[in-house]
Amino acid sequence: MHAYLGRRYCFSASHRLFCPEWDEVRNQEHFGKCANPHGHGHNYMAEVLVGGQVEGVTGMVLDLVELDALVAREVLEPFGHSNLNLHPAFAGRVPTSEHVCMEIFNRIDAALPPGMLRQVRLEETQNNFFIYRGSAPAPGSKGFVKQ
Repeated sequence: MHAYLGRRYCFSASHRLFCPEWDEVRNQEHFGKCANPHGHGHNYMAEVLVGGQVEGVTGMVLDLVELDALVAREVLEPFGHSNLNLHPAFAGRVPTSEHVCMEIFNRIDAALPPGMLRQVRLEETQNNFFIYRGSAPAPGSKGFVKQ
């Protein structure tokens, strides 16, 4: 039997949206208040969805303790209470929530058996969330959905 397991994780981090190639005026015009030189923070909610065969003996797709430890190591510890602009994972790219969502997916995906991670959904605010499904996008999408 095939099943899915979803789990939520919270972390706080700050970032500043700006392109170093642009001057301050262009950054302000494009990113608005998110280009504030002092940055701004979010209380992110990351939802991880894994899927696979239900193991016959344990009755689980994946042990929650194992998933929690993996997410703590790969996401919560490196990104929690940090300035994402200073993190090596975002060197050379703007740490938008799209990029954060993709980075979380890639880190978790690399630590799980192939094909087990189905998607990461990152909630930036109560109105903004981002979904990344890696190389297996939903029909009609390009692997990423912003609403």
